[in-house]
Amino acid sequence: MPNNSEQTTGNTTMGIAAKTALNGGEWIVKESNPFQTFIPEDFDEEQTMVMDMCHQFLAAEVHPLLNRIDSLEPGLMPSLLEKAGNQGLLATSLPEALGGLGKDFITATIVSEGLGGGYSFSVAVSAHTGIGTLPILYFGTEEQKQKYIPKLASGEWKGSYGLTEPNSGSDALSAKTSAKLSKDGKNYILSGQKCWITNGGFADVYTVFAKIDGDKFTAFIVERGFEGFTQGEEEHKMGIKGSSTVQLFFQDCKVPVENVLGEIGRGHIIAFNILNIGRLKLNAATIGSAKIVADMALEYANTREQFHMPIAKFGAIKHKIAEMYIRIWVSESALYRVANWVNEKEHSLEKEGIPANQALLGAAEEFAIECAMLKVFGSEVLDFVVDEAVQVHGGNGFSDEYLVSKAYRDSRINRIFEGTNEINRLLVVDMLLKRAMKGKLDLMGPAMAVQKELMSIPDFGNEEEGLFAKEIKCIANFKKAILLVAGAAVQKLMAQLDKEQEVLMNIADMAIETFHSESALLRLLKLADKLGADATAFQADMVKTYIYDAADRINKAGKDALNSFAEGDELSMMHIGLKRFTKVESFNTKEARRRIISYK
Repeated sequence: MPNNSEQTTGNTTMGIAAKTALNGGEWIVKESNPFQTFIPEDFDEEQTMVMDMCHQFLAAEVHPLLNRIDSLEPGLMPSLLEKAGNQGLLATSLPEALGGLGKDFITATIVSEGLGGGYSFSVAVSAHTGIGTLPILYFGTEEQKQKYIPKLASGEWKGSYGLTEPNSGSDALSAKTSAKLSKDGKNYILSGQKCWITNGGFADVYTVFAKIDGDKFTAFIVERGFEGFTQGEEEHKMGIKGSSTVQLFFQDCKVPVENVLGEIGRGHIIAFNILNIGRLKLNAATIGSAKIVADMALEYANTREQFHMPIAKFGAIKHKIAEMYIRIWVSESALYRVANWVNEKEHSLEKEGIPANQALLGAAEEFAIECAMLKVFGSEVLDFVVDEAVQVHGGNGFSDEYLVSKAYRDSRINRIFEGTNEINRLLVVDMLLKRAMKGKLDLMGPAMAVQKELMSIPDFGNEEEGLFAKEIKCIANFKKAILLVAGAAVQKLMAQLDKEQEVLMNIADMAIETFHSESALLRLLKLADKLGADATAFQADMVKTYIYDAADRINKAGKDALNSFAEGDELSMMHIGLKRFTKVESFNTKEARRRIISYK
């Protein structure tokens, strides 16, 4: 099989049309080339060492102290962040001129995954390196960056972020915290409160959002110790108990005018752009956590005996654990595919003369759709893994004596962090349609082509042959299913579509399943070309099993959407089309999962 951009798989070409990098959302209407797809097996020696260093840090510094961390022992979490800073783990992609290591976005993503298995510590380090540091890095003046970034990079100062208020959860722009310019013009006077502030109990620097004169949503850099700034008691939470979470109170808090962050009235630009990066990195962290929990479940199953044999020998347990590893592998495949897209787009924008502090934000915004999908999928994979891991542990899984119970509780927050999964599902379709309306993505042409295809007689003969040709065809058909349902929804519901949230979430689920199925297949194709089909039998079993099951999930989501707005002959015809596009050949997933476990 030729290893170049003109690669073909049997008679099925995959990626000839994709000689250049795809733009956001284009994967729905264009093919992707596996050889232009970055996969975890492409990590270079340094990146592999970075991952190992993260794992070693957790094993040596974090895991032995989990009970002390959960008790919110004063000073412990800040000291761990300082130790991470001493090893460069807080400064991976920060500029060298500001005390960082200057590494690329993929390496920064690797750190997020590598530290993802640290329970509450993972939350603290993610908040510090993400929302606690990046707003100043990307939107700060040169003086602000010189003052704050080096100390944040080293861990001497800890970062936090104040956006959410008691009555403004997902609707962040409805915040009530106000800011007024003082009479002498030297300070802004902040009044209001923020809630659910991660790292809030010990941070030194906070990015806080308030409305100037009641309508100009603006970000401010607030330091601990500013007059009029206080914090509440630590919140008692279901999980991530060791993560400091407090309310912040501003009672005529004086913030120097030079601490306005970014432009007055454009705080939403900061808030929403930082979220794109945060969603991708949350996905990375969930993968790091899920890997640890899946290994935990496998180890327990191999040592726990019932009826005179390890429970790992039982088919029901094999099914559970194999499914954990399948979903983790699929999630990981999509993560690094998108991380590389962001990385390449960042470098492309820099070459066009875009300043470095804007290039990454622009790149992340380009792939905001994919970042939202990653966040949803990764958080739900981790929830699945921890739930099944508790089940594998049986009654012991319900005991605090076993770490799996902590993992179960800690996981739940991820479906709420970085925008709820419901909000992110709605955003996936909303952003796709907006890109189409702006001419950045041609959805209408392909959608009309799919409708014409429904009127033709399907040709079931002359099936293309070649390595994974059937799986390649499945992915192409899944995309047609999305276009069929989304196109019909737009035509039928028109301006009312944004009010049909159930339909939007159905379409989003179809897109999420398809994107992750394709990402896993691209990874498999690249590995098979490099190692050979025999050497990738394990990965092939995972991909085939996932695609087989994904077809049913896509079909169900599509039917639910169509049933919501179509009827009669029109509905019958679209059901036939949806069935055609989600048809897969019979596959023995039971034996595939058993083989997957045997590889482990």
